[in-house]
Amino acid sequence: YDIPPGVNQPAKLRLVLAVLLATAALGRILEKTGLCSQITFGRYVRQGRKLGVDPKLFIQDLQFNKVPVRVYQPKATSDGRRRGIIFFHGGGWVFGSLDTYEKVCRYISRESESVVVSVQYRLAPEHKYPAAYEDCLNATIHFMKNIEHYGVDPANVIVCGDSAGGNLAAAVSQTLAGGSDLPKLRAQILIYPGLQALDFNLPSYHQNRGVPLLFRERAAFFALQYLNGHAMHMQEVLEGSHIPPDMRLKYRKWVSPDNIPEKFKVRGVKPLRPTDFIAEVFEEVKRLCEPNLCPLLVEDAIVQQLPESFILTCEYDVLRDDGLLYKKRLEDNGVRVTWYHLEDGFHGIISLYDYCGFSFPAGKRGLDSIVNFLKSL
Repeated sequence: YDIPPGVNQPAKLRLVLAVLLATAALGRILEKTGLCSQITFGRYVRQGRKLGVDPKLFIQDLQFNKVPVRVYQPKATSDGRRRGIIFFHGGGWVFGSLDTYEKVCRYISRESESVVVSVQYRLAPEHKYPAAYEDCLNATIHFMKNIEHYGVDPANVIVCGDSAGGNLAAAVSQTLAGGSDLPKLRAQILIYPGLQALDFNLPSYHQNRGVPLLFRERAAFFALQYLNGHAMHMQEVLEGSHIPPDMRLKYRKWVSPDNIPEKFKVRGVKPLRPTDFIAEVFEEVKRLCEPNLCPLLVEDAIVQQLPESFILTCEYDVLRDDGLLYKKRLEDNGVRVTWYHLEDGFHGIISLYDYCGFSFPAGKRGLDSIVNFLKSL
């Protein structure tokens, strides 16, 4: 495992890494003894805790089209209707809850004076793709159809998410882009999103393969848990033998190191050539190429209809290049993009905001960049 020298407060990140590894080790022990699964224990550790009343916010738990949500509404009076933000949490589609992201959602709602709807979508491996995507889409549609109840301007609705939640926000945004019966989304905010499972050998995957909070192997593990409910064929997916040569060639115009600026390749990059294609593996994982799971693979005709976008990336993150590649695609198709790059950031840094003493200055800067973008809309 690797703690990059460019990370602010490396000792604190080492502590985070130690907690992460200890949790994984204890989870494995509990699973082997039959007490509970490693994933169940991981959820317990990450669940967060319920907070007290917020003096500046009305907070209520509701259901939107049978999907649990938590709605945050500023108590202060407003001259007009507020912007509405639909937030999808991260956690690899496997972890995360309303409580885990309570402080993040409260901060965004308070500081941007917006109504925030946090969505508790169904988690893998119990609920496989497309369950999470469908929950996020259905909750968003319900909110947009009942928007008058929350004092929100129908022309100022934004989807937002981090990591797996960024994936879900991008997929929902693409689905709604072509629709005509709902108001257009005002913007999408993608915080170090995972957007493709075609190539786990992009430069950022090699440079940051051992950097917490997301290791290269775990990225593939989470994608497969979401897709199939298990992580069989993880090694073949990491090596690239799950994609047919003709399909790899087709998507090379969008998923290629050639589309990543040279300055991001100066740290040791040793690109691997994909191993030989294995048809049996492709049959098991071929839905990885569906845009609702890998939004980077959607056609240009959809990309051209997407709303103004904000993308946050971190230098020390295996998913950095997913964000960079999507930024280029959006810009190439005439979509306005605000890009914020945390040179000293790592994956998951936003979710650590005010979290049990694990906050990092870069995470606060990233959150404030999101708030500033929202205020500019």
